[in-house]
Amino acid sequence: MPQDVIALTPQMPDTQTLLAALHAGGPGLRVNRAGDGAVVQLCSDDGQTLVSVEAPRYLQVPGEVARLLGSGVRADAPVWWTEARASTGTEGAGRLAGSVAGRLVALLGGATWPRDAAHTDVVSVPAAATAAAKATADSTGIDALTDKAAIVLHDRPLVAATTWLTDVVRTTIGTGRELNIITPPGTRLTLPTRTVLERLPARWVVHDPDNGYYDGLSGAVLRWHDGHFIPGVGGGPRIADAFQPAPVVGGERQLLLSLRTIHPAGEGIRLGGAVDHAWQILTGSSPAGWATAEPVNVPWSQRQLTDLARTRARQAQPTWLVVAGAPDRPAIATMRIVHTRAGVEEHITLALGYTNGETPPMDSLPGLAEALATGHNLATMVTELRSARADLTVPAHFEPPPVPVSVTFGPDAVADLGIGHASAALPGVAPLQLGPAARPSLHYGLGDGTDLAAWHRLKQVDEHLKSRADRA
Repeated sequence: MPQDVIALTPQMPDTQTLLAALHAGGPGLRVNRAGDGAVVQLCSDDGQTLVSVEAPRYLQVPGEVARLLGSGVRADAPVWWTEARASTGTEGAGRLAGSVAGRLVALLGGATWPRDAAHTDVVSVPAAATAAAKATADSTGIDALTDKAAIVLHDRPLVAATTWLTDVVRTTIGTGRELNIITPPGTRLTLPTRTVLERLPARWVVHDPDNGYYDGLSGAVLRWHDGHFIPGVGGGPRIADAFQPAPVVGGERQLLLSLRTIHPAGEGIRLGGAVDHAWQILTGSSPAGWATAEPVNVPWSQRQLTDLARTRARQAQPTWLVVAGAPDRPAIATMRIVHTRAGVEEHITLALGYTNGETPPMDSLPGLAEALATGHNLATMVTELRSARADLTVPAHFEPPPVPVSVTFGPDAVADLGIGHASAALPGVAPLQLGPAARPSLHYGLGDGTDLAAWHRLKQVDEHLKSRADRA
């Protein structure tokens, strides 16, 4: 029985409807609030959380339901997305979550995911089950805690960077623990989730019935030791058999851009312009929407994005966002906005997917670099190409690493380094000079995305530029 059930309804679940849904466990259960009121919890009489129901989210971005739940779900924007998450350690909690979601759909119409999980029966959770779960679960969505790790069991086919997951990440990091997300071998990550996990003390733990546990990103065989998962078993580190390369279907590829902009701080600042312009050049249209978590639910707006970042900056907090594109062109980005001594920085990772027969727009990269450098305060940009899934999800098996295509340095970076030094970064290769001669940017082509020697060229450029910084 799935532990997470999602109700997708054409109308917003109001208080009366939610109360009717929360009666799925009968009159003997208690109702609590958590997450500053954003989460309603169904609890047993002794306080054990059985099901957590998140505040409904209004999805206005087309394609997000299918991207995260699959094309078989008959619902799309605009739609209200309400998640009911069951405690994984409590017998019967999954059926209780299914009844909560099923009752919402019965009253408001729409669909549920998974479809066969929904029903409207009253579910009685045995007291013995809640007592057994009490020692291992807590009300934050964490299934087990040790001195070193927070353990989360995830049974969805796709692990998205939802509000729930990002809250779990903040809770875990705040306690000094590492996060271990345990999934079946067929589960994949969204690109935003991978971005989150790579920046934190976190590990994607894949439980293969035939091969035990292994790291879903590195393939390292894992073992449980002293309250957390660590690499190594028997004679030392090794790669799990289940992590062996799988063929990329139909020669699919991904184009990846990592760029940084630095804007002078001030009331007139407008953020999001760089990712918008890149989206237009590479896909022909602006992003479809943005949000602080997945699913992406708010239509694209640079003004609203800037207002949020300004509010967070006044609270001395960075801003992390997900940006999504139209469903007919796989594209997704993450943005991290932070106020530094240099100004307001945007750190953007943009990924675009291409199926067999589609040609990534490599010829557009120099023009894009010039437009970002002259109009959007570009500091640096690295572009890469890789053989990987066009849907931009991350499977739990080996995928070839990306191969560098180009690197661009904005006018301020070139001025700081000196045009002569920056132009000599790659022996025998003259960079393309972009923008006005008085404040040029430099664009180095490193390869076509298939030449592994491009890694050596990128390292040469990096070491050459660092030599000037070290002397300074």
